[in-house]
Amino acid sequence: MKKTFVVGDIHGGFKALDQVLNEVDRNPEDTFIFLGDYVDGWSETPEVLDFLMEFRERQSCIFIRGNHDTLCRNWLVKGEYDDLWLFHGGEATMEAYQGIGEETRKAHGSFLEQLIDYHIDGKNSLFLHAGFTHTRGVEHEYFTEMFYWDRSLWETALALDTSIQKESYRYPARLSHYTEIFIGHTPVTRIGEKIPVNAANVWNVDTGAAFKGALTVMDTDSKRFWQSDPVWTLYPGEKGRN
Repeated sequence: MKKTFVVGDIHGGFKALDQVLNEVDRNPEDTFIFLGDYVDGWSETPEVLDFLMEFRERQSCIFIRGNHDTLCRNWLVKGEYDDLWLFHGGEATMEAYQGIGEETRKAHGSFLEQLIDYHIDGKNSLFLHAGFTHTRGVEHEYFTEMFYWDRSLWETALALDTSIQKESYRYPARLSHYTEIFIGHTPVTRIGEKIPVNAANVWNVDTGAAFKGALTVMDTDSKRFWQSDPVWTLYPGEKGRN
């Protein structure tokens, strides 16, 4: 039986990515959906992108766009950046690309430009980095940047009274269109958790790899998950996004 795995925010932590994928019980026909933010934080953004570009040659992959991926693309492709990006992990990315040739930079920029905003599978499950704002669903979103910047979807799911059923008029319309929604973007470590968190029909798989947490890969059907060591322990002397 083919399986689908969802991968949380990586943030330049290649050692964690390599470690956790080696633990996953997977087959060549399985699909991996990466939820974005491959870059910015730890020192191996180029290694992460090299690996993902190679991994898709031997494994079915879907790559979602994260906000950090957009910021990094702007720098790689257009030479554009600001101090806020540098503070939130961009500085580590810039340093990681020292000595990296122009051909590789162009290939990485092209990869980041080809990322998609969201994916809806055959079971009507939605995968995206952050969220969306339109009550009728992602196809109607006016502000497409919300796909990789929004936090209100997750806040809405967390605040929802568990007694409110999907059929109720009080159930948030945004959540009603999909069987399940898988996101990253907002680390669950902010609410004191270390593993994927389910609220309403939303699964948050960002377990804080950019900070003091682990990188997580989860089977979307069984909800079995695998985690790396806390990523900061794999990069002694680095600060990540702390």
